[in-house]
Amino acid sequence: MNTILESELVLNDDKSIYHLHLFPDDIAETILLVGDPERVPEVSKYFDKTEVIKHKREFITHTGCIGKKRISVISTGIGTDNIDIVLNELDALVNIDLNTREIKREQTKLKIIRIGTSGALQKNIPVDSIVASTHGLGLDSLMNFYKIEYSETEKQMQAEINKQLNISFLHAYVTESQGTLVNKFPDLIKGITATCCGFYGPQGRVLRGNLMITDLIQRLNKVKSNGLSVTNFEMETAAIYGLAKILGHEALSINAIVANRITHEFSKDPYKTIDKTIKKVLEGIS
Repeated sequence: MNTILESELVLNDDKSIYHLHLFPDDIAETILLVGDPERVPEVSKYFDKTEVIKHKREFITHTGCIGKKRISVISTGIGTDNIDIVLNELDALVNIDLNTREIKREQTKLKIIRIGTSGALQKNIPVDSIVASTHGLGLDSLMNFYKIEYSETEKQMQAEINKQLNISFLHAYVTESQGTLVNKFPDLIKGITATCCGFYGPQGRVLRGNLMITDLIQRLNKVKSNGLSVTNFEMETAAIYGLAKILGHEALSINAIVANRITHEFSKDPYKTIDKTIKKVLEGIS
């Protein structure tokens, strides 16, 4: 086996993985990802017991149990660049021997669920509802740096959506939810979640900077592919699905809708909606 070089697999002095500052035993095989570090204890407060509490930079990890089900919740911070760090380091923890720096012969498949917040892109998706993403629509560039084998359905959706969006400087990618986790949430709204590389211009917000695309929300609102609409957008889902596909993990993104960009509404109590979403996810997996 080839040994992964120190410059590629970076470890701390205590031999924990570099950014997350975790050891393999610190994480469960079911992992909940949240963006906001302050949301980690809002999830782990429902654990029957907490075994691991670690913190480095924006990455906070709590691992514990609900009944006999072991679960980790980890904050990623914002954006697909952080998802690139978190997904790769989680995979390394379970599928690379950190002592020998060699890839393990037997691979572990993690179950990864994002619990996020998002803005709806369809008038009929109300504020304070919950959306489960069947697909991620990447409006960022992360997957361009990886070799990824898209399914025929994903390729077809990419072609259709790029034609409909008609943005000269952008080639969007489409990645599907990996595994069967989505089947645990049959009553949630389903659709395509667009993943943006920023919060302001890339999501069509205008403050003082002029935009290249002034009707991005309207274009996304009209997109139809594979019988699905673009239900919402945020900043992580497509990257999670793409890296899970490459690394062989299951992944699902579930988002609390705290705004509707078509009706211009914002939740009167977003924390209540987030808590409802957390409980829904924990109920589904435990």
